[in-house]
Amino acid sequence: MSYRIGIDVGGTNTDAVILDENLMPVAKAKTPTTADVTGGIYRAMSLVLQQGAVDTSKIKYAMLGTTHCTNAVVERKRLNQVAVIRIGLPATGAIKPLTGWPQDIKEAIGNRQYLVGGGHEFDGREIAPLDEQRLREIAREIKGKVDSVAITAVFAPVTNDHEVRAAAIIREELGDIPVSLSHEIGSIGLLERENATVLNASLVDVARTTAESFIAALEREGIKAKVYFGQNDGTLMAVEYAMRYPILTIACGPTNSIRGASFLAKQRNALVVDVGGTTTDVGVLVNGFPRESSVAVEIGGVRTNFRMPDLISIGLGGGTIVRSGDKGITIGPDSVGYRITQEALVFGGDTLTTSDVVTALGKANIGDPEKVKHLAQQTLDHAYKQIIDMAEDVIDRMKTSAEPMPVILVGGGSIILPDELAGASEVIRPEHFDVANAIGAAIAQVSGQIERIFSIDELGREGALKMAKELAIEEAVKAGADPASIEIVEIEDVPLAYLPGNATKIRVKAAGNLLV
Repeated sequence: MSYRIGIDVGGTNTDAVILDENLMPVAKAKTPTTADVTGGIYRAMSLVLQQGAVDTSKIKYAMLGTTHCTNAVVERKRLNQVAVIRIGLPATGAIKPLTGWPQDIKEAIGNRQYLVGGGHEFDGREIAPLDEQRLREIAREIKGKVDSVAITAVFAPVTNDHEVRAAAIIREELGDIPVSLSHEIGSIGLLERENATVLNASLVDVARTTAESFIAALEREGIKAKVYFGQNDGTLMAVEYAMRYPILTIACGPTNSIRGASFLAKQRNALVVDVGGTTTDVGVLVNGFPRESSVAVEIGGVRTNFRMPDLISIGLGGGTIVRSGDKGITIGPDSVGYRITQEALVFGGDTLTTSDVVTALGKANIGDPEKVKHLAQQTLDHAYKQIIDMAEDVIDRMKTSAEPMPVILVGGGSIILPDELAGASEVIRPEHFDVANAIGAAIAQVSGQIERIFSIDELGREGALKMAKELAIEEAVKAGADPASIEIVEIEDVPLAYLPGNATKIRVKAAGNLLV
């Protein structure tokens, strides 16, 4: 028998599970997330191993869904010093790189920006030849001052030649420095793609440190497993891939929950309501994977256009604070978070939370029910109605039609919600719902995705789709998938009427099982 361990770091709790080779849970644990994140991971791992009592030498895979990268951007800490190089002169000079970035994050990454001649038009024609001499000057100027380099060329998703050549020149001058290329990360829009590329470059050391400390924690427990990181599309990537594209770990927590919900409830198309201690995240399952957002997404105040899950988050969780005032009963949005066991009434604290409300109403059994017997029935009824109204409202906002659809409740905080909700054809609360996020990390497949513009006049539609599929499969293999198991799970092609050559934007995702 072989095993796999899955760990997911949430805002309130860090969850861990051990699954056997049939993907059946053997043990699970939940512990408060620590300020440094790593401490909570160690604790969760230690607890689940104690509980599971499995032979650690038989744990073959370890999966981590982590908030390290998200926290680094939000807190402006531990970020790399980045040289931001845009290839596009004489065009693109009107709006400088890092425009619209909050000043504190610009300073945190060094605020080094360079514009270079080169780039392409939307139809693949050169704007100007690549200014290789200027690139070498920049390389000599930044030597010893930066940790990584972000390179963005105009319309690189159409023609990436200048980005690839620029990376080669930078490495010739600076050696083996991490280089992030925009055509590998973002979509068409120049500024948003550049922003995502710069953020990616700023997170390389965070990803490396996280990976090294996770591997060290595993080895300390006698585990020599293959390590994978959770991506924000509900799949996994190998450590080396994660260190190249750390930005793909941002928002992997909610997607792990969505994948875990699909696996536990045996549903491929449904709404997933993931209730933690602080927030409720609602996403949509489409063919077993999270629906992707079609709009630009802000991360730590920076606008980006790389792939992100389509989610709505609201301030409702198991630790959300309930107040009674002049305006009646109000719910949140603030929460006691991981301090719930000290501050909630049922645990002897002095803060009224949603968990206290459902315990007093007899709808859940948390802590000591005797400690909430004094609460007024009217207060409880009003608070509970608001909790349900908030959940039903967010469900309604995520649906694409008026038809009821299945709703899967997961997350430790989902005990605050009832078994019937307006807009739901059925409410499913599967076994192990409280650790669906860690299960989602542990059962996930490995994926690769590409989004490029292809000329149909040159390749023909079938030829373009064939090439896109091959590129996506190649990415999945790079990320750690078994080539024999890879399937195409998503294809989208959009004709671009404003481009010559009968251009079409094609997005393909391929997913496969872990390479044994």
